[in-house]
Amino acid sequence: MQLQVARIGKPHGIRGEVTVQVLTDAPGDRFVPGTRFVVEPASAGPLTVESARWNKDILLLAFEEIETRNEAETLRGAKLFIETEDLDDEDDDEGWYEHELEGLEVRVGDQVVGKVSGLHTLPVQDLLVVTATDGKEILIPFVEQIVPEVNVGEGYVLVTPPPGLFEVNAEDEARSEAKSGDGETSATGSTGDRTDDGDNA
Repeated sequence: MQLQVARIGKPHGIRGEVTVQVLTDAPGDRFVPGTRFVVEPASAGPLTVESARWNKDILLLAFEEIETRNEAETLRGAKLFIETEDLDDEDDDEGWYEHELEGLEVRVGDQVVGKVSGLHTLPVQDLLVVTATDGKEILIPFVEQIVPEVNVGEGYVLVTPPPGLFEVNAEDEARSEAKSGDGETSATGSTGDRTDDGDNA
């Protein structure tokens, strides 16, 4: 079985480096020089990591097979995979991949509150993207204290959200919609609150 660990973005510089969207929670282990990736489409690979470095929060990779910006441009959108047999048992326990989590029920106790629709992998903390039963999108910190159990076999994740987490998300969205509505009303008479103040003056 193959697991996707990254998606290649645009070229960076003139020496064949590319930006990548990281899809693993252990980039320090996955993108070490010498690592060889299976690539989709197959015509773009395989690719072997020559160097990896961070530019702020963007990972830049150079491959032994790619030497110019033009060659790097042909990789845009390609997906990088590793073979699961390349992972040892310790690596298997280190985290979850987005495709493993998508579609799992999200439960608070015995109550189903939504489904996992994605995973945002960030340098500081991953966020679980949950589509609630009412259709709203909620971001949940993917940490053990809040998501103590992931059971792929039975198709669910157990969440112990801080008090008001779901309600706060809902209130924020409602507040944004209300502001949007107010802005539309003001716009019928002028370009916004500042212009109204000017008219009153």
